[in-house]
Amino acid sequence: MAVEQGASRLLAPYFSSSQIVWTIIIGTIMIAMALGNIFGGRWADKDPDPAKLFKRIILAAIWIAAIPFAGKYIIIGITGILIVTISTNLLIWAAFLACMIIFVFPLFLLGTVTPSLIRYTVSDLDESGSIAGGLGACNTVGSILGTFLPTFVTIPTAGTAVTFLIFAGALLVLAALYFIVNGGGRKAIAASLVIFVLCSVFGHSSNFAFWENDLAFEGESIYNYLQVRDSADSTILSTNVMFGVQSIRKKNENLTGMYYDYALMAPVMAGLAESSTGGEKPSVLILGMGSGTFAVQCARYFPQVDVSGVEIDEKITELAHEYFELPESIPVETYDGRAYLNADKKKYDVIMVDAYQDITIPFQMSSVEFFSLVKSHLKDNGVMVVNLNMYDGDGETITSYLSDTIASVFEDVSVIDVPGATNRELFAASRPELREGLAAAVENVSDHELRAMLTASESRLKKWDSTGHIFTDDRAPVELMGIKTIDGLINSEIQYYKDVFREKGFSGLLEF
Repeated sequence: MAVEQGASRLLAPYFSSSQIVWTIIIGTIMIAMALGNIFGGRWADKDPDPAKLFKRIILAAIWIAAIPFAGKYIIIGITGILIVTISTNLLIWAAFLACMIIFVFPLFLLGTVTPSLIRYTVSDLDESGSIAGGLGACNTVGSILGTFLPTFVTIPTAGTAVTFLIFAGALLVLAALYFIVNGGGRKAIAASLVIFVLCSVFGHSSNFAFWENDLAFEGESIYNYLQVRDSADSTILSTNVMFGVQSIRKKNENLTGMYYDYALMAPVMAGLAESSTGGEKPSVLILGMGSGTFAVQCARYFPQVDVSGVEIDEKITELAHEYFELPESIPVETYDGRAYLNADKKKYDVIMVDAYQDITIPFQMSSVEFFSLVKSHLKDNGVMVVNLNMYDGDGETITSYLSDTIASVFEDVSVIDVPGATNRELFAASRPELREGLAAAVENVSDHELRAMLTASESRLKKWDSTGHIFTDDRAPVELMGIKTIDGLINSEIQYYKDVFREKGFSGLLEF
């Protein structure tokens, strides 16, 4: 179980932590364990020598200890080969092959443990049931420890790499104790200790983006791989080593040139650019705060507004204060966005939904039930803005399904595409004709740069015509649709390199 938990964190920075990736991990590991059970029982019947079992444990421990160092190179190598050789389901195939190569062999060896121990310990058939039950209970206790310790202790405090090393070390200790008590195995123990030390030295740090040497921060939290890149003009937060920018801070305090700028239409639509006339202070809530890019922009361009956010990953909030200058005056609740709305009684002028990371779209924040909940927390004149981050044209795509779902809840839905990006901003309100009066409202924006950008963009805002596809809590296949969409986006980006590979092979690619 500890290896399984570590596998999910090893793969997540490259392939996301979606249900599909978890399915691949669980499936391949179960296959390995099942084969280990079969062959372990056969080997134990043929040669009931416990020393051979513990040598297999040593081999599994060394393999697991090598994963932090070698695993990331295997993943990148597999992905690089598949990028130029296949056209569909790239991430699924890459994740599956990575799991097969990295995890199947050591888990196969560990799968031989239980049937072998049963064979070694059962001497009287009258006791076979109680012995098998006792071993099964010990196995379950170990699985419990292997589940909870990585998630709540070792990964958050020491990282994925050290987690692999800790549990590999535990296996080595068990094997060493057996040989110390029973004799033999000295060479195997000595060699394994040398290899384990080398793996610890070269693989103890979780630098998933090993080709990067100028990162301001690279680390992990309970939920994410986190990477902060700092340059002369901006600071960027990413939760994936291969694609995606989750937050950005422009050091010149200009507009970002990204989707956050277009999302600022929402406060304008809600009338927040108008001069305050007293009464209740306007409010903006951001679900998926990230490092606070949109929050800081709202506070800057609409200073009369109360801005607050919800972010499930507390580590991201810490990075927001440390690297992105998120003011302490903007409160951030560490909570799941939907759970927060269930507990919150307040109503807002604007609610920003920005909880979709790359292909990791939480299904509970993509359904009719969720958007109905958002609607209930908006004032009569309120506006919801949603960042749809994998827009790849209209049709039966995940962005169109999300848009249709929202259109089934809100009376008026409008969208605008972000130039040069795969983002589409969606605006929804309970009142008809959301776009009416937008031009006049934009004139109330005091910042000249923002007003010019919104004026130039207003004509591209179009009404969404629903095609009736709806996500519900019961049925929201966001992972499968997300994989399909990201496949199309990746293929369009790398088509040139595929053509080079077809014409010149790997030698042509090496010329780059």
